[in-house]
Amino acid sequence: MRAVNFLQYTEIKKKLISGWNTWNNRSVLSYVHLPQGFAINLAWHQHYWIDEKYLAETLIGKKGNDEPIVRVGDHPFDAKYTSLELTWKELRCKIQTAKTDDDLVILINPTANFFPPVKLIIESGMLWNTPGALSKTSDTSLKAECPDKSFEIFCTKESIFFPTTQTKTPYLTIEFDEVIGISTGRNRSIDEIKEIIESQKTTSEKEAANYGELAEVYKAVQAGIAWNTIFDPKDERVISTVGRLWNEEYGGYCLFGWDNFFLSYMISLFDKNLAFANIFEHLKGATVEGFICNDNRGNGCKSFDRSQPPVGSIMVWEIFQRHTETSFLEITFEPLLKWNRWWTKKRMNNGLLSYGSHKAKNPFKEPNTNTMITAKYESGMDDSPMYEDVPFNKEKNVMELQDVGLNSLYIADCKALIKIGKLLNRKAEVKELEERTEYFSNEIEKLWSEDTGLYLNKCTDTGEFSQRISPTMFYPLLAEVVSQERAERMINEHFEKPEEFAIKYLLPSIAANDKTYSKQAYWKGAIWPPLNFLVYLGLTKYDLPKARKKLAESSLELFMNEWKRKGSVCENYSSETGKGDDPKLYSDNFHSWGALLGFIAFIEEGWMEKI
Repeated sequence: MRAVNFLQYTEIKKKLISGWNTWNNRSVLSYVHLPQGFAINLAWHQHYWIDEKYLAETLIGKKGNDEPIVRVGDHPFDAKYTSLELTWKELRCKIQTAKTDDDLVILINPTANFFPPVKLIIESGMLWNTPGALSKTSDTSLKAECPDKSFEIFCTKESIFFPTTQTKTPYLTIEFDEVIGISTGRNRSIDEIKEIIESQKTTSEKEAANYGELAEVYKAVQAGIAWNTIFDPKDERVISTVGRLWNEEYGGYCLFGWDNFFLSYMISLFDKNLAFANIFEHLKGATVEGFICNDNRGNGCKSFDRSQPPVGSIMVWEIFQRHTETSFLEITFEPLLKWNRWWTKKRMNNGLLSYGSHKAKNPFKEPNTNTMITAKYESGMDDSPMYEDVPFNKEKNVMELQDVGLNSLYIADCKALIKIGKLLNRKAEVKELEERTEYFSNEIEKLWSEDTGLYLNKCTDTGEFSQRISPTMFYPLLAEVVSQERAERMINEHFEKPEEFAIKYLLPSIAANDKTYSKQAYWKGAIWPPLNFLVYLGLTKYDLPKARKKLAESSLELFMNEWKRKGSVCENYSSETGKGDDPKLYSDNFHSWGALLGFIAFIEEGWMEKI
């Protein structure tokens, strides 16, 4: 990022790293105040005859007999009001939080009668090695002394003596057989806590109501990302991630190549500063070669050998359309341009681009670098049938396939950078990008199949077209290299074809007449939010209102059905049943980019235009 904008970004970070929120990746029932790092964590104890269970940390979507079931509800990005429902062993409860000034209140309501009894453990904590002193001050209160602020925590019910709990910090143990209230700042009654919660809930609902018929979608999309927005103590930043389970596995956080650009764009509907910050932080994770890597992990590991689809400039330009701050472009232009240049240096294959994986430093000894496996990871579509039986060329470091989707996204990336460069008066770079755009726009015509009426991937080892068809064959619309006449042919002969994509739920990740479609699992037929989203953006470039509306409505139906049914925001969805937990699938049931399916509706209804 350009040094001239460093102070501006410092101010953005300061605003974000502030106040109460669900910042702690390890548990959605950990309420943390930043920048102090003081946490109130809700833990649970269940006692059976000869068996005791302790739930210290609660995450969404963990599988196993001892794991909780979490159905999340509202979560504005500022956490003015949050809600979720928790099921664990005998426990059934609803937990709501709200903020007033700089205080937090929590209401915990049992939603069923249960036996044996459950104990609520209210733990105090100083996270991430931040300084502070913790103490229990009475049977209903805790205290934290931090360098710049003190906290008093009060409970509406007295603690019982429970010395065998697993917690190692001052705590209160509450017999959970009635409604429990927790408050900071001063001791509040249940009625006072309820009043604050209802007030903030009403405020949150009024904000959503501004979006009319999309009010519930607004809340669902926001919750789908906000519950996965965390504080990263390693680099002292607030970041939005695809999911806490991924973060836990990868050392505290994981930023994925194309995922995090999509998240930033969606966030721009809700919070400009957070959207900008997510873009800046993601770009800071580029490798020394200048590319945005497949994954960038909290444990220090990166994919030094591979990138992911080049959607960064496209999303930055879309964010700028809503928040027209030139400084945002000034900060992002150089790293995006460097990444754009990298593709032609590392992934050229007989005149066009191919996905690949090259030899690079490998400090964490990843076993499959410079192979077809990692080349497929670069595509973002790990086991897509499009890449079956395609050889990998270790000398060229690419798969032997000129990819329609990759080359189309690259052209769109160039065109977005041209628009940015013109606004910044970067004449030399604009000329360079215009030359690349012209070159690739001409070359991609070699992938047009007049017989098929579609752009097709081409095998560079045989010179033949591949007949495996996925939604990425519609990406040339996003690149705007297609005439209106040809666009209509692509839609009429393929998008609207029942044997391929015109099925009940759109869009399957491989055509419905492909031999692998019935497997559904992962990229073999399941519906993936980024594919629907990118195809939709392409449709907006042409006079194709019927197809655009159809895709927007189908995507919204998929998204809201699962949100209403289970509070799920899924990694992928069955194109046969529309469910995110279909037994055929391999799908994370709370994965932020799932919100793309609902977000399309906001573009369709004009909500992403300049404010």
